Amino acid sequence: MKSMTGFGRSNFEKDGRMYNVEIKSVNHRYCDISVKMPRSISYLEEKVKKEIVSQISRGKIDVYITFENNSAKGKDIRINRELAEIYIRELKQLATENEIGANIPVTEISKFPDVLVIQNVEEEDTIWKELEICLKNALENFIAMREEEGNKIKEDLQGRLKDIEEKVLQISGFSTGLVDDYVVKLETRIKEILKTDVVDKERLNQEIVIYADKCSIEEELTRLKSHIVQFQKMLEETIPIGKKIDFLIQEMNRETNTIGSKSR
Repeated sequence: MKSMTGFGRSNFEKDGRMYNVEIKSVNHRYCDISVKMPRSISYLEEKVKKEIVSQISRGKIDVYITFENNSAKGKDIRINRELAEIYIRELKQLATENEIGANIPVTEISKFPDVLVIQNVEEEDTIWKELEICLKNALENFIAMREEEGNKIKEDLQGRLKDIEEKVLQISGFSTGLVDDYVVKLETRIKEILKTDVVDKERLNQEIVIYADKCSIEEELTRLKSHIVQFQKMLEETIPIGKKIDFLIQEMNRETNTIGSKSR
């Protein structure tokens, strides 16, 4: 049994490439995944989502991925010559108009925006394989936390079920003999009112049947006991049970309300 709330983190580094993955989730009716990652590897977003969906079925899941590439491998530096020439031409014109020196070192030109372009030509498969390792480790930590919290919720629910079961047995004990007690009280009351020991048995039986029908809770108790057994079995299942339990609790509440309305 797993909670829908959880958090997991993992780091991975290889050949100067550093990955960090954080996953957190809260309750949600469906599986809603939001991924935030650098633009340079945004093409891997669908693969990330697919990996998460393969292990998680419900929850609002936020995934944060950072990627830093300090490796020279797979990189190619290009000079944007057209842009550099525009910078040079404009700077020389500025120098002429203001009668200042026009000696411009090439290293200074290289510092201007977008003159040097670093292209990452590394294969996508390499990046994904490394990111996948980090993602799976984060998922393992994330699921472990959900399971730990799920076990605590399970223990709490089992304790509450035990309390409810005890209350049902108590109510069942109270209801036993209720009709017999009513018969004695009704007959005694009639004799007191009419001041006679003669009682119309047929009429008395009719009243008893009507009362028994109104106050009988055997059906509700049977259903409650059945719901408790089903609940206990669900807690041992390995599939998501949140929606089933939600429905079952509504049914238990329905039977409890009926019992309450029949009590005197």
